[in-house]
Amino acid sequence: MESRIVFNPEILSGKPIVKGTRISVELILEWLASGMSTEEIVKEYPHLKRADILAAVTYAAKALKHEELVIIGK
Repeated sequence: MESRIVFNPEILSGKPIVKGTRISVELILEWLASGMSTEEIVKEYPHLKRADILAAVTYAAKALKHEELVIIGK
């Protein structure tokens, strides 16, 4: 995953993206959440590989695993 998901402050303000593209992890998650399948994404964006999509999901899962919820105002 680490070799597929990269950060570059010059691209999308440093959001995590698929290496060699301007496609963010966030965008891939939005496509999946909207109902697109991995196969549909790869067909629509042939420069993406199935492994890129899985790396994006893995990255997001690991990022959320370390997220801490803070409730303010109670």
